[in-house]
Amino acid sequence: MAPPLAGVVRLAAASRVLVLSLSILARLLFRPYDTSASLNPPCLSSSSPSAPSSPLTNLSAAVSSLAVWDGVHFARPAECGYEYEQSFAFLPLLPASIALLARSLFAPLVPVLGYRAVLVLSGYVLNNVAFVAAAAYFYRLSVLILKDRKAAYRASVLFCFNPASVFYSSLYSESLYALFSLGGLFYLFSGANTVAAIMLALSGSARSNGALNAGYFCFQALLQAYDAAVRKKRPLFAIQALVAAALRTIFIFLPFFAFQAYAYLNICVHGSSEELRPWCKTKVPLLYGFIQSHYWGVGFLRYFQVKQLPNFLLASPVLSLAVYSIIHYTKMLHQLFRTTSIHMQIITALEESSVESCKGSDDMTVSRSELSTGSTNKTQGNSKVKQRKSIATEKASATFHDTMSANQNIKEIQDEGSILLLPFVLHLAFMTFTAFFVMHVQVSTRFLSASPPIYWAAAHILASPNCSSRRWSYLICVYFIAYILLGSLLFSNFYPFT
Repeated sequence: MAPPLAGVVRLAAASRVLVLSLSILARLLFRPYDTSASLNPPCLSSSSPSAPSSPLTNLSAAVSSLAVWDGVHFARPAECGYEYEQSFAFLPLLPASIALLARSLFAPLVPVLGYRAVLVLSGYVLNNVAFVAAAAYFYRLSVLILKDRKAAYRASVLFCFNPASVFYSSLYSESLYALFSLGGLFYLFSGANTVAAIMLALSGSARSNGALNAGYFCFQALLQAYDAAVRKKRPLFAIQALVAAALRTIFIFLPFFAFQAYAYLNICVHGSSEELRPWCKTKVPLLYGFIQSHYWGVGFLRYFQVKQLPNFLLASPVLSLAVYSIIHYTKMLHQLFRTTSIHMQIITALEESSVESCKGSDDMTVSRSELSTGSTNKTQGNSKVKQRKSIATEKASATFHDTMSANQNIKEIQDEGSILLLPFVLHLAFMTFTAFFVMHVQVSTRFLSASPPIYWAAAHILASPNCSSRRWSYLICVYFIAYILLGSLLFSNFYPFT
């Protein structure tokens, strides 16, 4: 049987083939509602490479038209840079990545298809590959947190076929965000803090909510500071942990604020407009918030209108699943803290993180020692093995009951959950509140799609044997399948979806 990780990778790749096939089929069978995406005026600052006049011009136009909805706004900065104020709402990681691919790996295709079509093609290739990698990280992170490979695998299957699948296979930033956020969290809880900080910072340059991932470092620092101050009685170590977390938090926020500074320099300092824009005059001139409010009407309760009721209905499945996830894991943590002290939970979490960070080096050391003692010591090794067996048997009789008791306690803690679930629940709760009360609620499906607790809770429902859970399992499967089909049909043809 293939390892679960390999199975997840294959499923993720198969899901991308399925979604792309459905999207292409929908484009062939139905006419797009809005064809303005095919319009591509020249760049304001400089002319970009254009499609050649050749028999492949129709193919170039077909590829370029695959940039739909926000994909148009990601392709334009990649081709022309940030020309308009509202274009700064689309963070630079995806445009910069596809521009790099178009000018390097896919550069030979530019004379054939034209630069814009190659940009779109680069985005599709990049995002689908990134999704497969994100699914692998999702599985590895789920194993770390849930301590259950079967549950992690079920949740990973759900992630591979999640309701926002069409966005992960389009010219959107969801795939890059999922890759770097899930990868960063995996390395964080594995003890590789430097790699984790880099990946989480990159997630913040893909989507603005990526900066919220700094909260996981804050949570880790609180655990380490508590352990150092209370258990080890070393307050200096506690201060060191808090300072290190503060520096990593600043590092994660840095890409987002650097991009805002770039916008301020381009529009407020070196802009061609004679009159300063309103946001330039504020004490903290952040363009991103101004764009969301001014151009799209984003704000607290501003979307609560009768005419938006269909959009609330469209988002209700993922919001319901998110609320269930929050309640389910909150109850689990409450029960956990009633049966096991927070002190013991913190120690267990830190020890597990230490074990994960040392596991690779320990395996390497064991392998090297086995190779170095090889065939020349076989006879001596056999006699020592017998000695060790007799000693081990004597020790085992004395420590058997203690070991079984300790293992039983550990198993009970793992079955009830872990304190490591807490930051995931808090993060999801904040995201769900924002999606429902502040944002355009219909984007909740993709906004929450990279949040692991949603899939962990759904996988828990699918594995539950009682009758009510079976009914909910059926509804979850119908929801996932229906949104994949609807998304492939509607979104790819420029019809409103999520």
